Amino acid sequence: MLTQEQALECYRKTGAILKGHFKLTSGRHSDTYMQSAKLFIDTKQSEIVCKALAEKLEGVEVDMVVSPAIGGILMGYEVARQLGVPNIFAERENGEMTLRRGFSIPEGAKVIVVEDVVTTGGSVKEVVKLVQSLGGNVTAVASLVDRSNGAVDFGVKYVNLISMEVVSYEPDECPLCKEGKIELVKPGSRQVFKK
Repeated sequence: MLTQEQALECYRKTGAILKGHFKLTSGRHSDTYMQSAKLFIDTKQSEIVCKALAEKLEGVEVDMVVSPAIGGILMGYEVARQLGVPNIFAERENGEMTLRRGFSIPEGAKVIVVEDVVTTGGSVKEVVKLVQSLGGNVTAVASLVDRSNGAVDFGVKYVNLISMEVVSYEPDECPLCKEGKIELVKPGSRQVFKK
């Protein structure tokens, strides 16, 4: 079984732990960002962590894996491959998580929802709600990183490889914004924001 330190080492080896001033998907600001996209450049390191996550799901009933786009797509594929089940992803359309591209969830399907990094759990909760609204049964949620240090509750079994509390702030309380020395960046988009 992969330890948390070994999982963190996979992130370090791939340069996937970033330091700076970041706008998270949740809208909060932080000085640390886990850029899983960099981890997934290295197929060996990503296979190691996804295999370990699949092992933590042993005993959970599963017919398919569903992940939120974009961050969970590659991870969802690899976790599903390790579990030997189909994989699809949900994406936003008009601000709502939905299934597109001909994807569907069979009535009563046992679904594991996976995401690379969880901070507030907002995207995962939206996907859980979507799966349930389509007649699926969410049996577990899994992430590589839980930035909430166990504070997020999805109402089902939740497993992760890395559990840590990375401090984040509401934009109007962000000390990095108040200092004004480091530009605010939303990783993946290369956008720089002015407060």
